[in-house]
Amino acid sequence: MRVVSVNLAAVGEMFIRQSERDHRIMTAIHKQPVADAVRVKRLGLAGDEQADLTVHGGLDKAVYAYPSEHYAFWAAQRLAALKREVPLPPGSMGENLTLAGLLERDVWVGDRLHVGSAVLQVTEPRRPCYKFAAKMGFSHAVKMMTQSGFTGFYLRVIEEGEIATGDAVTLLPGTRNVSIAQVNEQRLKGRQRDLF
Repeated sequence: MRVVSVNLAAVGEMFIRQSERDHRIMTAIHKQPVADAVRVKRLGLAGDEQADLTVHGGLDKAVYAYPSEHYAFWAAQRLAALKREVPLPPGSMGENLTLAGLLERDVWVGDRLHVGSAVLQVTEPRRPCYKFAAKMGFSHAVKMMTQSGFTGFYLRVIEEGEIATGDAVTLLPGTRNVSIAQVNEQRLKGRQRDLF
């Protein structure tokens, strides 16, 4: 398990077309990989921002991690929806940490990850919003993320430190009451599963 990429973004503008009009929104979903080690503080990575603090950031959502293994799925979905290949570099899901070897079924709420000199704790899966659909370029991206279970997960900062691309990730199991995959399944319970 390792860090494929550390990704940051400042809040910026995005335009979304709705009802024949372009709407300007503020977002920090356009994360870009950085080469140097990044300081991890209680409220997230130094140099990273969140536009809507009602749903992003805070102590329980300080860092967002996403498995690199899901990128092939999203590349195929974008190709099908947009009829052309569009590059998906690390950070394209809006994640701070692109990780290899750690999927939603592997992590449980309360597990701790030692990454670089920081200690992070798994808190919950992502709930995608309309900004993710705009970033991906097709309206049903939110539904696809939810139904596929390829949500990634949020992390609380237990010990501040530094994280860099290439760092090993060590998983320390918590109480193991509920996995991120199980939380995703609970969110789907009672709904039609195959809508995409």
